[in-house]
Amino acid sequence: MFTRLLYFGIAQLHLTQDEVWTMPFGLLLDLFECHKQYNGLAEPKREHFIDDIIPDGI
Repeated sequence: MFTRLLYFGIAQLHLTQDEVWTMPFGLLLDLFECHKQYNGLAEPKREHFIDDIIPDGI
């Protein structure tokens, strides 16, 4: 699993090997998920709009 994450970090996210190894694990997974969504390989779990969060009249 770590070999694949190292590959994704270096080849897909264009990070150095030191950056991949010293980066917090959750941040690496978040960056890779954003990369997949940007390239159309994945879709977000939920999609929010500002109108859903802030009610009218404010």
